[in-house]
Amino acid sequence: MNLLNQIQDSGIVAVIRGANKDNIIPIAKALSAGGVKALELTVETPKILSLVEMVADELKEDAIVGVGTVLDPETARAAIMSGAKFVFSPVVNIETIKMTKRYGVLSVPGALTPTEILTAYENGADLIKVFPANIVGPGYFKDIHGPMPHIPLMPTGGINVSNVGSYIKAGAVAAGVGSTLVNTKAVIDETYLTNLTELARQFVREVQVAREQ
Repeated sequence: MNLLNQIQDSGIVAVIRGANKDNIIPIAKALSAGGVKALELTVETPKILSLVEMVADELKEDAIVGVGTVLDPETARAAIMSGAKFVFSPVVNIETIKMTKRYGVLSVPGALTPTEILTAYENGADLIKVFPANIVGPGYFKDIHGPMPHIPLMPTGGINVSNVGSYIKAGAVAAGVGSTLVNTKAVIDETYLTNLTELARQFVREVQVAREQ
């Protein structure tokens, strides 16, 4: 299964902000146990490269690990060298796309307008992160899917258990989910981790149900 198919399989990318060396592995394992197999660690997190390496080494085939909030090709390359298998960005930076593709990992730039979406795809993006998705809503995905059905789209921003299915029904192939799934400021104890696994299952279940309708 290639990287894009792995992300599409569960349909959920967990966006993890503010993790540290003490909680990142328990969080990653809890998400994986709940069926969320794509983990995005955001690059503004302190010591992010070591965290990416830790998760990649620990989870191996159980999940794919990538980075998010990447604004430039230099950051993308450093993350890839640490084990990142995908690079997410909030914007369309063509040089970042080129750097990511040069090393054979998944490029997922952020775009909002039809022109940005097409520009990113024409320059090699594998998947387009529509951000911020909560500004446009699920109907926007249906509208974009009409003239550009060949471009895979993924909403990020404001996604929760209640609305994720609506985006999938509207044509999204997956969804990026941040603080409504992972809250690194919480006390990361066994109760939290158990609840995190169950919440991950709920998100995956909502995606699967939406695909069947």
